Parts: sequence; structure tokens; C-alpha cells
Amino acid sequence: MTELTSLRNIGKAMEKRLKAVDITTAEQLREIGSKEAFFRLKSQDPSVCSVFLYTLEGAISDTEYNRLPEDVRRELRDFSDSL
Repeated sequence: MTELTSLRNIGKAMEKRLKAVDITTAEQLREIGSKEAFFRLKSQDPSVCSVFLYTLEGAISDTEYNRLPEDVRRELRDFSDSL
């Protein structure tokens, strides 16, 4: 089992938030995906914004969140806006 903080973009604060929604390992995050993880975070705290979603996707794809391709960012933004 790999620590969440071993992933790009995931610091102690994000790790704490993810653990609060029962995502405790990097493998779990990869398995459920960025959208489901974001949905769980947003359900717990409605103030969570799309940057969290970009951060999660970047962690899964090993990409800095601000370097995600525009088409990926657009898809994620649309998902975030739909919640």
C-alpha cells in the first residue's frame, strides 16, 4: 500500500481530506478515479472547487495539476459544474 503523499500534488492537507472520505492509499485513489474522489470530497464540503479535481487527476496521471491538457481540464470542469 502506497502513501497518498507519494503522489504528485498530494500534500498532508489533501491526504487528510481524502482519508476523511475513506480514501487511504494511492492505489485506492487510482482505482476509484479523480471524479469519484472529487464527488466524495464535494459531498463532505460543498466549498471544494474544481482545482481539487485537477489536483486529483494530476496525482493519478503523475502530472502537475496546472499542466493538464486543456481538453482534460475542460472535461473535468464540466463534471465539476454538473455537481
